[in-house]
Amino acid sequence: MITLPASKLPQVGTSIFSVMSQLAQTHGAINLSQGFPDFSCPPELADLVGTYTRNGFNQYAPMTGVAKLRENISRKTQLLYGVAPNPETEITVTSGATEALFCAIAAVVRPGDEVLVIEPAYDSYVPAILLNGGQPVFIPLSFPDYQIDWDLVKTRITPKTRLLLLNSPHNPTGATLSAEDLNNLADIIRDTNIFLIGDEVYEHMVYDGHLHQSLLRRPELAYRSFIISSFGKTYHATGWKVGYCVAPPALTQEFRKIHQYLTFSTITPVQYALTDYLENTEHYLNLPTFYEQKRNLFCSLMDSSRFRIIPSAGTYFQLAHYGHITDEPDVAFARRLTQEIGVAAIPVSVFYHNNQDHKVLRFCFAKNEDTLQQAAEKLCAL
Repeated sequence: MITLPASKLPQVGTSIFSVMSQLAQTHGAINLSQGFPDFSCPPELADLVGTYTRNGFNQYAPMTGVAKLRENISRKTQLLYGVAPNPETEITVTSGATEALFCAIAAVVRPGDEVLVIEPAYDSYVPAILLNGGQPVFIPLSFPDYQIDWDLVKTRITPKTRLLLLNSPHNPTGATLSAEDLNNLADIIRDTNIFLIGDEVYEHMVYDGHLHQSLLRRPELAYRSFIISSFGKTYHATGWKVGYCVAPPALTQEFRKIHQYLTFSTITPVQYALTDYLENTEHYLNLPTFYEQKRNLFCSLMDSSRFRIIPSAGTYFQLAHYGHITDEPDVAFARRLTQEIGVAAIPVSVFYHNNQDHKVLRFCFAKNEDTLQQAAEKLCAL
């Protein structure tokens, strides 16, 4: 009989996303929980994947990513943010944004280092920090506007602080960083040795005429930052798990040391297809309008419900407060909503290390209009 070693992640179980999706499937509920579209990627992009697969582009891609893809990422970055990262030394294609997050954390975090985590936080951050010997230090966003209290951030910085994780547009809240936020961030870390991770996978989903405030817009922030993006989110193909990281040469060098032994390279025909499709700038430039219309539709359909909508400035998620409907904990209410009403959502408390419960659920509106209409009809009947 062999004795298993102590778990490195004793508090980690099956993710809430898997739990709620399985519950939705079991009860035949409309799944607005896990963040994936119920519509396909652009047909031209799918055709390109088929073409490259049939034409033999099926062996290992370069560890850093297909060269032309990295060149096109650089051009895209310059178009959007006014900076052209060097494709050879500053851009790495990864097997999804989650891999990129792990590589970035592993590249700079050492045992005993502290990492500032803004909560509610995406669920992969803390396990990656712990696996690399780091200590998460939690900073809650204000409720209900979900803004960063920069004075509070200052109080959490110590000589052990190595890294600050920022997610904008923010999952799960839909909040976005402003230019003033970047000013405050620059002032706070200017004379420190703190690195930054900019989780910017929803960069093309910023609404109401606002611009995405990427860390790349500020040289004094970019030189200490890993900026992480996702093709899966941009092209409605989350199952492809293709992302990339932009970082200065010294950070990229360390990032790639982890990446080459974690996944080595990313699916080859998809990289070539994305290379070609990136020439179509209209897709990602029009994406804010595309998703803003879905957000507006879902919110208008929910007008007659008993939920109170919390404004979403970005992502494809919409929060709704239900505290005036029931005192149930959000996990219990989300389960009941799935089982009895027929709509699955994510309880926001699971994004907090201490399961802070504001009686808020997260709905994904990256769905066809029919799906949103059917879901809203059920929710309005509550």
